[in-house]
Amino acid sequence: MAITAQMVKELREKTGAGMMDCKKALQEVDGDMEKAIDFLREKGIAKAAKKGDRIAAEGLASVVVEGNEAVILEVNSETDFVAKNEGFQNLVKELGAHILKNKPATVEEANAQTMDNGATVEAHINAAIAKIGEKLSLRRFEVKTKTDADAFGAYLHMGGRIAVLTVLEGTTDEAAAKDVSMHIAAINPKYVSRDEVSQEEVERERQVLTQQALNEGKPENIVAKMVEGRLGKYFEDVCLLDQSFVKNPDQKVRQFVESKGGTVREFVRYEVGEGIEKREDNFAEEVMNQVNKK
Repeated sequence: MAITAQMVKELREKTGAGMMDCKKALQEVDGDMEKAIDFLREKGIAKAAKKGDRIAAEGLASVVVEGNEAVILEVNSETDFVAKNEGFQNLVKELGAHILKNKPATVEEANAQTMDNGATVEAHINAAIAKIGEKLSLRRFEVKTKTDADAFGAYLHMGGRIAVLTVLEGTTDEAAAKDVSMHIAAINPKYVSRDEVSQEEVERERQVLTQQALNEGKPENIVAKMVEGRLGKYFEDVCLLDQSFVKNPDQKVRQFVESKGGTVREFVRYEVGEGIEKREDNFAEEVMNQVNKK
């Protein structure tokens, strides 16, 4: 039976599922609308799609390390309560293992891949949504590699509220690498070293600091010297290697890592929900809106 655009539209309106999911469902059941609805419900897609406009800004960040490969990922849920759910935690582990094994380049590519259970990643997440009852999503991930001469530092803070993956080169001291990750979780540097800060950013900061000094009434002949001193403080705020090490404030992170015979190649820090605009629901307003519709 030919599947028409009208049939897809009708199924979409009844289930809230995506257009391609609706088309596929109708094709699977030869155009039978009721069977198509059941098909989507069985797959967890109908229930999942209705939650599509909700904001998932809670969840877990995690790190999975296997030999010389590691992945850091963030999976979102709507509430912190669900983040503590065993089923959700298992989902995060399964997604981490899949990504590390298959190494997709993007979230879109990951969602389209087939897992060991025969379902796509997207369908697997939808099945979890149907069980758990909240919108869930794979938000982001990064896969890192190292050599036998290097060390991964994996650290989770507050059970996965913050996750950090650090790569140290020239040392196999995993404890030291984890200490650096712990520091990164606490202090949240933006860069490894000053070399990574763009010239544009440095110049912008220099201009702001110059104007600040002039506004304080400092003589112009000493402003430049003051600004360079304050720029040093700025680098301490944003560059990992310039920061005082949290476990020993008398030592810079650079000194700590060098004492272990290594260097920091890179790090990734994920904080759950960062950058996601959380909607503040006004319950009283919502009730009034419902009353006014009647």
